[in-house]
Amino acid sequence: MTGVQDDHGEVLDVLDARLLLLLTDEPRLGVLECSRRLGVARGTVQARMDRLERRGVLGGFPPELDLAAMGYGLTAFAVLEIAQGKRTEVAQRLSAIPEVCEVHATTGQGDLLVRMVARDNADLQRVIDRVVKVEWVGRTSTSIALSTPVPMRVRPLLERVVAGRPL
Repeated sequence: MTGVQDDHGEVLDVLDARLLLLLTDEPRLGVLECSRRLGVARGTVQARMDRLERRGVLGGFPPELDLAAMGYGLTAFAVLEIAQGKRTEVAQRLSAIPEVCEVHATTGQGDLLVRMVARDNADLQRVIDRVVKVEWVGRTSTSIALSTPVPMRVRPLLERVVAGRPL
């Protein structure tokens, strides 16, 4: 079996990558339709999906939502400096703020990178005020995203596996 080995020694092979590409393009496809399009048995697709879920590669099928269409047209990123040893506590408190979409622990200038959304500048100020009130948050630096020229993507990585090129 050719493919790419993960940290646990398991291989993401060409069929796995083709299945993931198919589900990336059309997340509502059922197992039977996936098996038909991939030219493999239904049981093979189900077994692959189960294995990919167990390994954490496939985490679910949430719909792709357009936050701007939902009224949250402003995206901002804040770098937070926090008290040492309080990453878990701060992250839990940030997760209670609905407009906080993602929190990443980082190296460099700050400790956490927070992606948040707001309806407009005044709403962003309200969200930032909530973030800075979180206990153990020291300093913040916020930048507003003007556009997203390259959105979150995994397709190029999967296409490399399908083409037989190592990552």
